[in-house]
Amino acid sequence: MKSLGYLRSEKRLKQRLRVCVATCNRADYSKLAPIMFGIKSQPEIFDLEVVVLGSHLIDDYGNTFRMIEQDEFDIRSKLHTIVRGEDEAAMVESVGLALVKLPDVLQRLAPDILLVHGDRFDALALATAAALMNIRILHLEGGEVSGTIDDSIRHSISKLAHYHAVCTRSAERHLISMCEDHSHILLAGCPSYDKLLSAHQRDDYTDIIKTWIGDDVKEQNYIVALQHPVTTDIQNSIKIYELMLDALISFNKRTLILFPNIDAGSKEMVRVMRRKGIEQHPNFCAVKHVPFDQFIQLVAHAGCMIGNSSCGVREAGAFGTPVINLGTRQTGRETGENVLHVRDADTHNKIYHALELQFGKRYPCSKIYGDGNAVQRILKFMQFINLSEPLQKKFCFPAVKECISQDIDHILETQSALAVDLGGTNLRVAIVCMKGKVVNKYTQLNPKTFEERIELILTMCKQAMADAIHLNCRILGVGVSTGGRVNPQDGIVLHSTKLINEWSSVDIRTPISSALHLPVWVDNDGNCAALAERKFGHGKGVENFVTIITGTGIGGGIIQHNELIHGSTFCAAELGHIVVSLEGPECMCGSHGCIEAYSSGGGKETEHKKQHTDKDLLLVEGMTVNNKEQVNAIHLINAARLGNSKAESILHTAGTALGLGIVNILHMINPSLVILSGVLSEHYENPVRQVISQRALLSAQGTKVMVSELEDPALLGAASMVLDYTTRRTY
Repeated sequence: MKSLGYLRSEKRLKQRLRVCVATCNRADYSKLAPIMFGIKSQPEIFDLEVVVLGSHLIDDYGNTFRMIEQDEFDIRSKLHTIVRGEDEAAMVESVGLALVKLPDVLQRLAPDILLVHGDRFDALALATAAALMNIRILHLEGGEVSGTIDDSIRHSISKLAHYHAVCTRSAERHLISMCEDHSHILLAGCPSYDKLLSAHQRDDYTDIIKTWIGDDVKEQNYIVALQHPVTTDIQNSIKIYELMLDALISFNKRTLILFPNIDAGSKEMVRVMRRKGIEQHPNFCAVKHVPFDQFIQLVAHAGCMIGNSSCGVREAGAFGTPVINLGTRQTGRETGENVLHVRDADTHNKIYHALELQFGKRYPCSKIYGDGNAVQRILKFMQFINLSEPLQKKFCFPAVKECISQDIDHILETQSALAVDLGGTNLRVAIVCMKGKVVNKYTQLNPKTFEERIELILTMCKQAMADAIHLNCRILGVGVSTGGRVNPQDGIVLHSTKLINEWSSVDIRTPISSALHLPVWVDNDGNCAALAERKFGHGKGVENFVTIITGTGIGGGIIQHNELIHGSTFCAAELGHIVVSLEGPECMCGSHGCIEAYSSGGGKETEHKKQHTDKDLLLVEGMTVNNKEQVNAIHLINAARLGNSKAESILHTAGTALGLGIVNILHMINPSLVILSGVLSEHYENPVRQVISQRALLSAQGTKVMVSELEDPALLGAASMVLDYTTRRTY
């Protein structure tokens, strides 16, 4: 027989990487299948070998190896490794049986790399055998925390593995803390997301619902239930399972319930199910297995998912499906806001109440576990594995702190947000990284109707997301800055400005989140400017400050005790509509004497038209205005700088009005800093300071007035909503 080393040398001459994928159950196949399809699609680079073992080959669990065959994968070896009994001793015996059978298979296949997924006891046997036989191991989804014996198994596999493909930045940091080599860790995302994000768009989901649950069941009017035993607390997990069934029976909604996995305690859970007559109950459809692509459709369109499956805390979040997580099995997992935890219960009432709270709700789509590009990252990562590198692992004990420090710099460069600025004239989209750098920017004229605007926003965002992959930017979410009064809690524009017609009482968050599968934040452009200053500008580290935007209109935002103030009806910081004269000019809001009527670009244009019908009165030597061009604020500023007295008069009045408004702000909320932002800010800085020194109370006269140094405060503020929220969970 040829030696294992000889076979590997012979293979390297052909320059194909022999990859063995070993799958143990229906759950890990859903994660491995996208990678297997990717490997199979590149036969000039990879040679795929498939090994099937574990519960795939058991009739009680659906003989799920058949779905692998239906996917047209050639199974090179089937290993019956499960010792029946469904208790702790049977799990140990199953690991031992797998260790007895695996060496012959691995000797025969002689893979360069073995792909092992997750935290199952079968996977531990695979990793142990491969490590002892000097076969390189690529572990998928290591570094995660779930709160049960699975953690110990998962981390044990990570210590045996040579390479790691993780789903989240937190998992990556955990592996680094466990002294794994940072250069051998790939932040890829979850492979199942590659399939489920596109699968969500399928048109036949209603047929799938009818097939599995019934012809009379409507979308979002049924429940998916999947509960597994917790091997370190079997009796309590059985109790929780029984209470879940009682709550579901009382809740009286159609429910698709899947049988538990093969872990110790599953037999007792099945007995509870049958004792309660679940398989015959008219509201329940009890099944052993649902193909992953159909299961995802059922989860995506369910009214709620309940149980302790990792699918609830991982995949369901991508669709905004409400989830009730029962018990301790997923306690340590990172979750989106769609997950409601019921840690323990003595009666079914607590679970029933959770069903009342969650059923039928929809949440913003979450991408904590992936962005749909994991497979291409993993395939590329495998191509660059150096087979001539020594097999002995090196643990990075001294370099842990250094790696973490370097990793944060990498995070600041790559974790990014999509920022959308809906202006009166232009619609802008940008990719903004953690450091506040605008990586890429896109600008189009703002369409007139709501439908056209949403369509253009989605088109521009999708282009930006495609570009982000090549720019090595991971998009965490979308922030939208818009004019008018905004309810940021629901993502709705309540009342818009006249600059953006038909943009009132509309839900911006839902269509964008649904189309892009990303969480979405929305706020007023003035508030966004204040957030931008707090994160990237003069307001960084300042507890109380006010930002004033001077442009076509006058807006602003208030930061009080480090928090943005919205007000009871989201009307706080409408600073442009502070009245400084009872007999002043008419404002666009319908009132008279507002700061905006005096000091905004639009206000000065109106004032010019009242005072000067002939634009030639503004012209001085060296200055021209196109006959077709309306005189605007920029023309007035240029004319004033060149000594035109009429322009100087208009601008002096505007500066005084703004200064008076700011004095009122100082007397009301007493900020330590006022930041002027926008195209007119530099011109207003000195007049505002002068009015404060003349009109403010003595204790407020020392308030600092600064001009913003940020080029795109609206975009940066929109991005900060995303970056502040999505990263505070981890950092």
